[in-house]
Amino acid sequence: MTKTSAGALLRPILFWALLTAFLAWDWARSPAIDLTREPPLIAAGSGQTASGGHCSMAK
Repeated sequence: MTKTSAGALLRPILFWALLTAFLAWDWARSPAIDLTREPPLIAAGSGQTASGGHCSMAK
């Protein structure tokens, strides 16, 4: 068997810790999504006209 260095073990742990911390921070800082204001993804047959994506809507 080969000897693994501490860096080889530390990198994945550090990666997942940083990713988890970032996702927790993002979830805590982001406003809640209001699904009633989101435009429909597909408006086929609903009687509504399709519009631009949510990023082009006026706030």
